[in-house]
Amino acid sequence: MITLANILPVLQVITAVLLIISILPQQSEESLGGSFGGSDSVSSGKSTRRGFDKVLFQSSIVLGILFTLISIIIVVSK
Repeated sequence: MITLANILPVLQVITAVLLIISILPQQSEESLGGSFGGSDSVSSGKSTRRGFDKVLFQSSIVLGILFTLISIIIVVSK
C-alpha cells in the first residue's frame, strides 16, 4: 500500500533534481567581488529577465518553496 510517508521522499528527490536543473542554466550577474558586497563591473545597471530566463527564474522560486514545504511536512509527519 502506498502511503504519504512513501510518496513524500520520492517527491522531494524529484523536486530537488528539478530545482538543480532550473538553477544551473541561469546566468550569474555577479562576479566574485560582487558576491561579497562590492561591485566589479563598471556598469552595475540591472537588466530585466525576459523569455526563457524569466521562466527559469520563476520556476526555481516555485520549486524552492515546494522543496521547503515537502521537507517541513516530512519532518513534522515523523
